[in-house]
Amino acid sequence: MSTLQVLLIAGTHGNEINAPWLFKEWNKSAAIINTNGLSISKIIGNPEALKAGKRYIDNDLNRSFREDLLEDKNNKDYETLRAREIVASYGKQGKEPCQIAIDFHSTTSAMGSSIVIYGRRSVDLAIASLLQLRLGLPVYLHEGDDSQKGFLVEYWPCGLVVEIGPVAQGLLHPNIIKQTKLVLQCLLIELAALKSGSVLFPERIVVHRHIRSIDFPRSGSGDIDAFVHASRQAADWVPIKKGSPLFMKLDGATLCYKGDDSLVPVFINEAAYAEKNIAMSLTKREVWQISKNVEESICNLINGINPT
Repeated sequence: MSTLQVLLIAGTHGNEINAPWLFKEWNKSAAIINTNGLSISKIIGNPEALKAGKRYIDNDLNRSFREDLLEDKNNKDYETLRAREIVASYGKQGKEPCQIAIDFHSTTSAMGSSIVIYGRRSVDLAIASLLQLRLGLPVYLHEGDDSQKGFLVEYWPCGLVVEIGPVAQGLLHPNIIKQTKLVLQCLLIELAALKSGSVLFPERIVVHRHIRSIDFPRSGSGDIDAFVHASRQAADWVPIKKGSPLFMKLDGATLCYKGDDSLVPVFINEAAYAEKNIAMSLTKREVWQISKNVEESICNLINGINPT
């Protein structure tokens, strides 16, 4: 590959409908989004789940890009088959190989618009820094969680997740569509500048690095027996201190936070994460330097060489 090929994905989860709707309208009228001369492939990640109005059919597509799942030919789950289809079409050896994958999601938590990256690839951090600089988006760095693997964008040499919210699952919302379009258009502008070599990266990026996730309090039978405290609900990105109210029982009893001071909760009460036994995730705010070798990594990316 000697040019930049970008894969845009919407509807990886079938009950997140705003980005898929925007993509369908974009298919009807190319003028909706200016591609800035980029070579783009855009797909609906999980079309069967989108039709059914469900997050997934058999398994979470956004946990289905692990090598062991992709290589296990005995696994016939729909999302595993779909993951193989996407890789066969747009992976490194695919029919239309792409170097960058951008996966558009929505969240029920009060996180606003944000970027999620997985691990510490320099090109991921660099592109995320551009969106942070232009739009002020917070960046959630997901790492160190062995129970959560196989994310779609990890499979490509460079990849980011865009989260827009809050919005209920299955609800088409004007503000969410507007914000999705804004981030998408800004992203394409920055990627076009990256391709032309005219982009200027900031020296630093602020990341919220994943530390651990917290489950809801549960009864002896495993049922949730307390809900997120009102003072913590919708307080994503706000640091939490030891002794702060965290959960509340129906009888009014308050369960307080007992962990380290100044960690920052995100994805608070995310509806999709209840099945994963996650009430919220805790992060640590850190300021990182953008690698001085990022331009070399970008050149390698454009030329089809896996960057670090």
